[in-house]
Amino acid sequence: MLLLVLGTAAGGGIPQWNCACPGCSGARAHPHRRRRHASLAVRTGEGRWYVVNATPDIGDQIEERPELHPGPGPRQTHLAGVILTDAELDHTLGIARLREADGFQVLATAPVRQALLDRRRLGEVLAPYTDVTWRELPERGAESLDGTSSGLQVSGIPVSGKRPRYAADAPDDDAWVVALRLYDPSSGASVLYAPALAAWPDRLQQAAAEADCVIVDGTFWDDEEPRRTGISSRTATGMGHLPIDGPGGTAERLAPLSARCLYTHLNNTNPLVDPAAPQHKRLARLGIEVAHDGMVIEP
Repeated sequence: MLLLVLGTAAGGGIPQWNCACPGCSGARAHPHRRRRHASLAVRTGEGRWYVVNATPDIGDQIEERPELHPGPGPRQTHLAGVILTDAELDHTLGIARLREADGFQVLATAPVRQALLDRRRLGEVLAPYTDVTWRELPERGAESLDGTSSGLQVSGIPVSGKRPRYAADAPDDDAWVVALRLYDPSSGASVLYAPALAAWPDRLQQAAAEADCVIVDGTFWDDEEPRRTGISSRTATGMGHLPIDGPGGTAERLAPLSARCLYTHLNNTNPLVDPAAPQHKRLARLGIEVAHDGMVIEP
């Protein structure tokens, strides 16, 4: 299994186009601090890749990774499809950017697929341009990405019923937001990827305990960060993101794990967007890393 970290920022990226907070201003002044929207590329075979979440940055993210470049044919792409963790705009707007492809697959849970097809009418929008195959992301069992028993397997672990605003009146369902478990039968390696966490259910804990690598939601450092920085009247948990620090924070859940643990999906208000912030040392003492754009992970 091979993973390329295509981006590590929460909604809006860093810098966000309409924001002058210290995190965004710092990224403008120091380009190495820039972060694209959180996404992964997962290799499922020689020259065959899936992206986890199709962000608004997907075109640039593909261009920045030679492994994802097209060829040798003039329109021969190595991108086989997209795996979605939720239906949020920041994780799905990039699907429309793939319309130039001859065809690709989208794996999503039932509520996510229904939101994209019925509310955003992506199927109707893309049909005149390309052939999109919508596949069920299983919540029990696993789906082989290449259709063989030895191929990379993926499954979704429901973590919350947090719906995007455009589907606020949709029925409740814990599969609106899932963590992904990627498993390679040939090596036995497994990765848990959860860029949005409003809760930490037992199934997630079990998957984390069994994983070789855990990459999770690092949107906010602490629960009061959104209110303290003035971006919201709600807390981090109120916005659907477990904080890193503090009682019940994800750092204390990750620290005892034997897996390699990393944070992704950083908001522009998070002090971790500054490489010199002391919070990095606190995490390092716990054996926890902060993922950065361009990382290559081979569990």
